[in-house]
Amino acid sequence: MNKEQIVAAEKQYYMPVFARNPIVLSYGKGPYVYDNEGNKYLDFLAGIAVNLLGHAHPKLVSAIAEQAGKLIHCSNLYYTEVQTLLAKKIAEVSGMDKVFICNSGAEANEGAMKLARKYAKKIHPDKIDIITAEHCFHGRTLATLTATAQPKYQKGFEPLPAGFKYVPFNNFSALEAAVDDQTCALMLEPVQGEGGINMPDEDYLAKVRTLCNDKKIVLIFDEIQSGMGRTGTMFACQQYGVKPDIMTVAKGLGGGVPIGAFMATNEVANVFSPGDHGTTFGGNPLVCAAANAVLAAIDEEGILSNVQTVGAYMAAALQQLKNKYPAIIQEIRGKGLMLGMQLNQPGADIVAGCLKKGLIINCTAGNVLRFVPSLNITKQHVDEFILILDSVLREKQ
Repeated sequence: MNKEQIVAAEKQYYMPVFARNPIVLSYGKGPYVYDNEGNKYLDFLAGIAVNLLGHAHPKLVSAIAEQAGKLIHCSNLYYTEVQTLLAKKIAEVSGMDKVFICNSGAEANEGAMKLARKYAKKIHPDKIDIITAEHCFHGRTLATLTATAQPKYQKGFEPLPAGFKYVPFNNFSALEAAVDDQTCALMLEPVQGEGGINMPDEDYLAKVRTLCNDKKIVLIFDEIQSGMGRTGTMFACQQYGVKPDIMTVAKGLGGGVPIGAFMATNEVANVFSPGDHGTTFGGNPLVCAAANAVLAAIDEEGILSNVQTVGAYMAAALQQLKNKYPAIIQEIRGKGLMLGMQLNQPGADIVAGCLKKGLIINCTAGNVLRFVPSLNITKQHVDEFILILDSVLREKQ
């Protein structure tokens, strides 16, 4: 099928929920993808922070192929070594005690909220409310879109589940005022992704941790986008010296294979008993083999060090663009290779202009260009990225 035939068939058969870009991607290699007309693109979106090792990484491809030839799926009524090894690795790198493996970030957050509710009811049966932050994003199931404190995602899906409250992000006094005897949990992204790469103050998360300790509240960190080394440490919260009671991860964990997980301390996790939670596909041997390969590559290939070095180089280059185009660019923010450029105008035209010149980025929150490339890019890839972005910004002056 050519591009026109694919686009027409998609409109006929696929539910109209995506505003797709006008290219048909065919294959990828490293930080590049190619469309079905032979055009090459530098991919600085990486499947929205998913393709951690780029495209067709040999270790990941090999692990998936090898496992596919052994056992793709089996029920969680049985043990598998590959799943157990992954749970062990996730617990070790996160500093948590127990792990549950699922299929997506939304599922991870659903599980985290279930676990928090069950634990909190041990303290008092009225502790049911979950507080989240404005401009957050936690998923698109009914519960997770209710947790997502953005009305644009919730409109049309009412009635929404009860038991959620919202406060401004990075405003500790507002959070403290919102907490009461019914508060079960606080769920926060250490760095907000979809909300526009919003950063906390250096002491914000530590103050939240202390508040949760004092009020017997479960602290949940959603590291679905910021985790897996994206900010330069395995999880963003580690840079702030704060450990949650529950943490969620997905996106980059499988390097492109659909997988998610939530992790918890023993104290919280042990309120679960058989039948309290489950999954058919979650933690199957294929996805676990992929995730094990990703974690091995992060360790063996110096990925965290690369994120720190190349991320700092990229942030400095973006700051130079801000100095060059002050009428267009308002702020550069983020950590590692999770960076955002807030504009003084809508960003859709700039995204489209970059695509025409062979660069894939996206715009979130209306006017924030989001850059979340694979974590093994080089400074040379950054130079190529800056060259294209600069040329598009020059045309927008």
